[in-house]
Amino acid sequence: MAITVLYFAVAREAAGTDSESLAGAPTTVGALRALLPERHPKLARVLPRCRLAVDQTFAQDGDPVPDGAEVAVIPPVSGGSGRFRVVNRPLDLAEVVEAVSGPGNGGVVTFRGDVRDETRGKRVVRLEYEAYVPMAERKLEEIGLAVGEAHGARVAIVHRVGVLVPGEAAVVIAAAAPHRAPAFRACEEALERLKRDAPIWKREIHEDGSEWVGMGP
Repeated sequence: MAITVLYFAVAREAAGTDSESLAGAPTTVGALRALLPERHPKLARVLPRCRLAVDQTFAQDGDPVPDGAEVAVIPPVSGGSGRFRVVNRPLDLAEVVEAVSGPGNGGVVTFRGDVRDETRGKRVVRLEYEAYVPMAERKLEEIGLAVGEAHGARVAIVHRVGVLVPGEAAVVIAAAAPHRAPAFRACEEALERLKRDAPIWKREIHEDGSEWVGMGP
């Protein structure tokens, strides 16, 4: 069987490529996970912290890898319909507010995540965001719809990729509901789930080096 493997962020650097085609590839996720460090030894340090997605769906080690599948190596994370997008342009909070507002929603809660100029005592020169865009947009939509249903709210999320400098917005979220309490809860939960599950990565560029956020020391 033949599959395509995609590498992102720190996994791409460890593999030395952004994609490769594997003929005679293993038929399970676990077997593929064992094979990849044999091909790219530097992945041995990175892969234990990564998840694998088969055809844009997170997979467990026992899951099958079909012939012709696209497998993405997803490092830890720090589009879709019109309300859920990944874009390479400046963000405007008004766009998510407009997407969720309506006469039945009396409470609209927003969040704007800006790039800071300092983290852990180091000056941040810039951030470099990248994403597995098709899956990221699909995941943002999945998160927004699930959170909205749970709290009776309407949610919109737009995340930026590319190079950002301190003061620029990396993500904007809005949640609207008939009352303020569910809107607050929906906005907060959407942010927490995005940070955990969306395949979007950031690289912090400091004055004396750089690091991928989420990989630890």
